[in-house]
Amino acid sequence: MRFMVIVKANQDTEAGKMPTTEMLAAMGRFNEEMAKAGVIEAGEGLHPTVKGARVGYSAPSEASVTRGPFDLSPDLISGFWLIKTASLDEAIAWMKRAPFDPGSEIEIRQVFSAEDFGEAFTPELREQEERTRAHAAKH
Repeated sequence: MRFMVIVKANQDTEAGKMPTTEMLAAMGRFNEEMAKAGVIEAGEGLHPTVKGARVGYSAPSEASVTRGPFDLSPDLISGFWLIKTASLDEAIAWMKRAPFDPGSEIEIRQVFSAEDFGEAFTPELREQEERTRAHAAKH
């Protein structure tokens, strides 16, 4: 099973405050442990929302853009991991070991797999998905 671990933003991340050398080292050790165990697929930190934008859709061909910064709210994220574990419980066990400061919060969400979509994900759509992934892997 694949899971996205969503790291919630806070006042420090939204202010652009960078982690200390000690925090970077601790996170590097944690990421290395996950890599050695074959758990981590990706993981990145995100710039604050002042450097981002939101795109809203009011109709199929109409989109509106709002540039950041955005108000600090529970839906803002500051980073993520993409991990692969046998279960949600295993993902939780890994993330309980993550070196976060008190008050930090993460969210763990399972990523859909092709099988989750059932018959709606036709053989043609599966082939299209495989082509897209292969193309993305090259670039």
